[in-house]
Amino acid sequence: MTATTDGSAGAMGPRTTAASDTTTHAPGGLEEAAARATERSIAHLLGRQDAEGWWKGDLETNVTMDAEDLLLRQFLGIRDEATTLASALHIRGQQREDGTWATFYGGPGELSTTIEAYVALRLAGDRPEDPHMARAAAWIRDKGGIAAARVFTRIWLALFGWWKWDDLPELPPELIFLPKWFPLNIYDFGCWARQTIVPLTVVSAKRPVRPAPFALGELHTDPERPSPVKPLAPAASWDGAFQRLDKALHVYRKVAPRRLRKTAMNVAARWIVERQENDGCWGGIQPPAVYSLIALRLLGYDLEHPVMRAGLESLDRFAVWREDGSRMIEACQSPVWDTCLATIALADAGLPADHPALVRAADWMLDEEIVRPGDWTVRRPGLPPGGWAFEFHNDNYPDIDDTAEVILALRRVKHPDPSRTEAAIARGGRWTLGMQSKNGAWAAFDADNTSPFPNRLPFCDFGEVVDPPSADVTAHVVEMLAYEGRAQHPRTRRGVEWLLAEQEPNGAWFGRWGVNYVYGTGSVVPALTAAGLPRSHPAIRRAVAWLESVQNEDGGWGEDLRSYKPQPWLGRPASTASQTAWALLALLAADGRDSKAVGRGVAWLAATQNADGSWDEPYFTGTGFPWDFSINYHLYRQVFPLTALGRYVNGEPTVSREA
Repeated sequence: MTATTDGSAGAMGPRTTAASDTTTHAPGGLEEAAARATERSIAHLLGRQDAEGWWKGDLETNVTMDAEDLLLRQFLGIRDEATTLASALHIRGQQREDGTWATFYGGPGELSTTIEAYVALRLAGDRPEDPHMARAAAWIRDKGGIAAARVFTRIWLALFGWWKWDDLPELPPELIFLPKWFPLNIYDFGCWARQTIVPLTVVSAKRPVRPAPFALGELHTDPERPSPVKPLAPAASWDGAFQRLDKALHVYRKVAPRRLRKTAMNVAARWIVERQENDGCWGGIQPPAVYSLIALRLLGYDLEHPVMRAGLESLDRFAVWREDGSRMIEACQSPVWDTCLATIALADAGLPADHPALVRAADWMLDEEIVRPGDWTVRRPGLPPGGWAFEFHNDNYPDIDDTAEVILALRRVKHPDPSRTEAAIARGGRWTLGMQSKNGAWAAFDADNTSPFPNRLPFCDFGEVVDPPSADVTAHVVEMLAYEGRAQHPRTRRGVEWLLAEQEPNGAWFGRWGVNYVYGTGSVVPALTAAGLPRSHPAIRRAVAWLESVQNEDGGWGEDLRSYKPQPWLGRPASTASQTAWALLALLAADGRDSKAVGRGVAWLAATQNADGSWDEPYFTGTGFPWDFSINYHLYRQVFPLTALGRYVNGEPTVSREA
């Protein structure tokens, strides 16, 4: 994707108007305001640390997580009234006036999300004639009905006979036998996708149907013919080729040798069980856990089997119970990520390096180090393990982004056992260097996970299913390597060269894991300056000019998720605490604290801070998949503003280590 070249933040629209001019603060007044805001923020963040040393904010996504949790429980026969009512309370609370559900705050209604939410509320006892349900059903029909929903939604409906298995793309379990060099083998998929696809091959082969507790005719545009035939694309096109491959796989299903298919499903089951984490989850994320439990149940695993029992218990830990009695399901949990970012924020804000809170955080992060091989060894078989994952438990899939930031965090702490810290950092740094892709950049989980084929499958019509390198992850790695004294290391220089080549024409960088160009640019500029690029470098100056051009009139920065769409969005992106902080981190690295844009941004953060030292931010500024799956990290609005304010008050952290 590319940013627009008219100075806007991707698809960001006109700048917002401010209620008051935050640039009127005198320099001394601004410094005092920033210092007070920093102190309040420090106190707030320290008060949120767990006794064990970690931080974790809620990870809010959309109601498909809650709907699919109820559908899973219905399928397994374990749905209970209390859980159902609490989940339904949350789902109803997210419905919009037009009857739809969106995938992010302020976003448009989304068809598949609305269908799944509607079905979940039917399970909870809501009636089709209820006004809120009738509005939803009418909107669904207007958008094409169930037939227009994504594949994953129709899989859930097929489990209960609300959709025909024959009208879904085929996903054969024999996929597990494809060698690692063969196109479309499971390791061509990103780690989150392969963990989902392997169990789904079992589900696709078994084609189970549980008795539906009610009909869903009201969600079809034509109840008599709910499965329209879609025309084939030209055979010479990629889409046409893969559509015909899917037709061939449907034929193969009818003639597949039973012994081969049974063996494939057993191998898939073994693959699934081997990747279950110590706490019972799979990959620390909810979707693979849900499909793995269904697949294993279909293969005869009793609900009291230790694997199944642990898996179900792990799902309960994804539930966030609210004071109003509602229950929200997190798609994932982010304690390692939140803890390293909080540590960096507090240290840069001036907390002493040996402060007990920082030492506790470092102890916890050191305990979370991953020292055994995982699936990443398929591409890097000789690389010794090291690094950190995102979640409490995900030893199979440490990620490069977390590892870089954890190392940056550990360097800010004066630990009583420095040899332990040094050893962990050495292992993490070595592993990170080894995970560099051939093009000189870094992805989140795998090296060279760039096959063009998985996204072409008719099955894969939602989100990203490969893990190519991104500017934000590469920037964090380059920044970490620079602080480790490796700014001139050949691998670091290749990363810098890749980042320079990836800059958009308007001066921004695309943000893969945060929204969007503000996040990408806020990640890359501090990395480039840490790696030795002078502030006068043309790439730095273009980035500064772009950030200044998209600053809101109130002094902050904001960017809507619609910047991921190719069409310009003419809305008004409200300033947010996290995005303002990202822009400030770039500008502070490039121009220091005397920039007018920096002063206005700092003033906005100070003026919008709550009395308890926190910031409010309903907007989603994180991404799982750009546009398709958006995230509101509830701790982002606390840690990033504190980091920016701390660097404004105390200056940029220095690169002090020798190569």
